[in-house]
Amino acid sequence: MPPELRARFEEIVRLHAGDLFRFAFWLARDRQRAEDVVQEAWLRGWRNFPALQDPTAVKSWLFAIVRNEFHRSLAREGPPTDDLDGAVLELADERAGPAALEMRDALMALPPTYAEPLALQVLGGFSCAEIAAMLGTTEGAIMTRLTRARQALRRLIEPLPMCERHGGRA
Repeated sequence: MPPELRARFEEIVRLHAGDLFRFAFWLARDRQRAEDVVQEAWLRGWRNFPALQDPTAVKSWLFAIVRNEFHRSLAREGPPTDDLDGAVLELADERAGPAALEMRDALMALPPTYAEPLALQVLGGFSCAEIAAMLGTTEGAIMTRLTRARQALRRLIEPLPMCERHGGRA
């Protein structure tokens, strides 16, 4: 690979490494698996970088590679057997209060159909159209999934009305 292309790829790595790791961790919920997935994604990206047609689509291209590598790792190795909660806590800020822990638990309770688009939007900063292209669906479907994800989170973290907390007694 020519030196200028190599320098450009190294700059892309510097720009996107943190976001890609956070997304891989969101998917894998395991630090080691996320590191492996990102490393494989960088290798695949390096091999295919000269063929990248649209340089403005680098970020979504890399996120798609990470997503695909994660699914490949599941197919090769099977689901992780690690303590998922412990792995998430490893990355959590130890100073986080109960609200942050409650949000983490709510996010982990979302089904992947809702969690993945939400992660791509929040962690990756992608638009609905970009997420739809990455997941092979329509923009409307992504908007619906994001709305349902937010509604589910709201139901999981909003306090119950006083009468529901006390078995119907006000």
